[in-house]
Amino acid sequence: MRPTPILCAAALAAALATPAAAQQCGGDFAQWRAGVRAEAEAAGVGRRGLDALAQARLDQRVIDFDRGQRVFTQTFNEFAGRMINDYRLTNGAANLRRYADTFARAESEFGVPGPVITAFWALETDFGAVQGDFSTLNALTTLAHDCRRPEIFRPQLVALLKLIDRGVVPAGVEGAWAGEIGQMQMLPSDYIEKGVDGDGDGRIDLKASKPDAILTAANKIRALGWRAGEPWMDEIRVPADLPWAETGRVNAKPRAQWAALGVTLRDGSPLPADDLPAGVVLPMGHKGPAFLVYPNYDVYLEWNESLIYTLTAAQLARRFAGAPRFDRQNPEPGLAPETMKQLQTKLKARGHDVGGVDGILGVKTREAVRREQLRLGFPADGWPTPALLANL
Repeated sequence: MRPTPILCAAALAAALATPAAAQQCGGDFAQWRAGVRAEAEAAGVGRRGLDALAQARLDQRVIDFDRGQRVFTQTFNEFAGRMINDYRLTNGAANLRRYADTFARAESEFGVPGPVITAFWALETDFGAVQGDFSTLNALTTLAHDCRRPEIFRPQLVALLKLIDRGVVPAGVEGAWAGEIGQMQMLPSDYIEKGVDGDGDGRIDLKASKPDAILTAANKIRALGWRAGEPWMDEIRVPADLPWAETGRVNAKPRAQWAALGVTLRDGSPLPADDLPAGVVLPMGHKGPAFLVYPNYDVYLEWNESLIYTLTAAQLARRFAGAPRFDRQNPEPGLAPETMKQLQTKLKARGHDVGGVDGILGVKTREAVRREQLRLGFPADGWPTPALLANL
């Protein structure tokens, strides 16, 4: 399950200040639901979908899950070490063999390799075994009514009503707390727009049909910008004198330039001296694991905004493709969630946008850390340490 962007509080407040937008979220539930019904009717939802909406309820558990995504406070070594396990590696390899023809079709039609799809399949639902037990209707109703991210979830609620109305899914369909459905955890709009009938039975069933789920995932990954025939990530070795301020996914250089700076593949062999854009990612600083990521890695971030999740998914895909276990290296100790909040508070006081004091090392916090490391003369690798906190 993936985190989604938080709407700027000021922008949301401004939007809700106008009468036309007043019922987009919050307030009286019956009145709000009447507004959703009118929107769904205008979008072509018929009686079956509208009747389902009439039965929708708010679920406090969904809000609790939304506010408590503590998995993202783990380090890369912790999260990847737990998620890339023997069960997933063994079953992933078996599924790649069992559905070889379907994966071949996925790569032929959509350009997406089987290991990439299988990694998402493994992490999202353990190959369909754990698809979630939340009422999708109630989950999306709750998140659309909640004023944290209604602009994301209200359209998904209407899309779900379309699926119910068309008989694609039942009104009682269950899935993840954030409204995703099926073996690859697709949102309703993806179900509608990217769904593929992989088994040829004349319908798209992303919960029960593995071929449907595999090919739909391939279609979505291609739509997110996948470049056929190109790599997504390599594990690398970095020299001690690498200009750390030039690292980071967004600081892409041709591979030839990284090679000239002394970066090699993990086994010491040289990088290809070509122009493929690549960025050096150091999830746990310059003494921890090191990866070179390519344009295809951005697709992972479109799937899920968490750096830790996406690096894990990309590494798991490499394992399915035959790569060895990544080297954990010997990173400097990081910060616990409560200490991370102290760091974020200090960074915020210095004028940095950390995206909220939540104890999570997100993109904005990493960038703020990088700037302070540069100011203090530390290696600018974006990894917060007790030493950095002490110097602030």
